[in-house]
This record gives sequence, structure tokens and C-alpha cells, in this order.
Amino acid sequence: MSGQNTQHETLLELKSVTKSFGGITAVSDMTFTIERGELAGLIGPNGAGKTTIFNLVTGVYDVTSGDIIYRGKNINSLKTYEVISLGIARTFQNLRLFAASTVLENVMTAAQQHHGYSFFEALSHMGRWKAMEQTTREESMALLERVGLADRANQAAGTLPYGLQRRLEIARAVSLRPDLLLLDEPAAGMNADEVVQLNDLIVKIHKDFDLTILLIEHHMDMVMEICPHIVCMNFGAKIAEGSPEQIQSHPEVLKAYLGEEE
Repeated sequence: MSGQNTQHETLLELKSVTKSFGGITAVSDMTFTIERGELAGLIGPNGAGKTTIFNLVTGVYDVTSGDIIYRGKNINSLKTYEVISLGIARTFQNLRLFAASTVLENVMTAAQQHHGYSFFEALSHMGRWKAMEQTTREESMALLERVGLADRANQAAGTLPYGLQRRLEIARAVSLRPDLLLLDEPAAGMNADEVVQLNDLIVKIHKDFDLTILLIEHHMDMVMEICPHIVCMNFGAKIAEGSPEQIQSHPEVLKAYLGEEE
């Protein structure tokens, strides 16, 4: 379905979500909604609780209180693999590529979950395995072409320049065919030129794959460039929500970032 037909359809909703670790509250009474087709940003200083939000949505952590609703279904009690099966994929602050495997193999490993063949067929390379393996290879190469990595397909992932490793991690997440893509500080460690290229890539995959994207970032500038809807948090709580213009001029946001080196 196109974004035009579904722009008012809620895809993800957090309702008064709180997460406590012992006596420490990492996320406090967090409420926001992401509509299908959005490219939204979740920003805040280091330690604000942004990644904890992703860990709650993807079942890494259990919710202490509140509700996480995805496509109208409460997903509080789901395990990570169950969340992924519903159509949510994510990247991580720390790269989690298979460093010794090729770029193509990294994408194929994720893409293969869509092609069912038996354990025996996988071991023997008989039956449906051959046809499905070829289909997966073709789909994965097409995706690498879209993200500018086709010429690196046979290179070991761990030998790619850092910015290209980030790009590969995004490609691998997209190969899972999610409806919702969660990007956790994809620009971490990148230089200014790489950030510009990354922004272009995120906008491109958002449009080309009709994805809903929620992007975590520490630095405001990147999110302001590409996200019409931004949620800002600090010390585990939401302090502002709105357009880039509203966020930039919000006194609580300015206070949160005061003294932060951008």
C-alpha cells in the first residue's frame, strides 16, 4: 500500500511506557505514535534512554509498565524473534555484521528466512534449495545494487570501510522485508561527508521500499534534515515532540543540549 493511502494509519504506539532497572528508571511514561509511511526521529543527549526504547519495542527488555502496540496488537510479552516475524527490523549502535563472511553472504543470511526449505534440503542442496538459493542471491544482489554495494559483493564484510559497513547493516535489515525499520544511531563514528551520504540513503530506502522508519540519533542536525516528525527525550522522559522547527526552538530541547558538543 502506498503512503498516500495509509498516512493516517497508526503502525507503532507507545502508551505510558516505563522501564526500570532496580531503582533506576531508564524510560519514564513514554508516549508517542508512529504512523505508517513516516520517517521519524528519536533524539536526545547520550544516556537519554533512546536505545532502551528500541530494546523494549524489539523484545530485548520487558516493559515495566505501559503498552507497546504494533499494528493494533500489544507486543509487550513477545520475544525478539516473534517481533521480527511481525515485520520489525533494526540496526544497532555497535555493528553486528558477520565480519568474515562476504557482503553478499551477510545480506543472503537475512533474506533466506523468506524462502522455506526443509533441513534435509538445506544439508543436501537438493529439492527446493537450489532454486530458492538462486532467488535469494538475485534478490540480495539487487538490494546491494540499490545501496551502492554491488561492487563489494564478494569482499569480506569486516574489511569494508566503516561507513560502508553501516550501509551494509542497513541493507541486511531491509532484506528482512520489514514494515518498520528501527535505525539506532547509524551515523555513529561517521565523518561529515559520510553522514550526508547516509542521509541520502535513508531517504532513498524510505521511498523505494515504502518503509516506515524510526531513526535514533544523538546529533540533532542529521535528524532535522530528513525527519518531519521528531520526538526528543532526556533522562528517560519525552520533553518535546513536533516538527524540526518546533523542536529546534523548544526551550527544554535547548536546555537538554546545552553544553553538548555537536
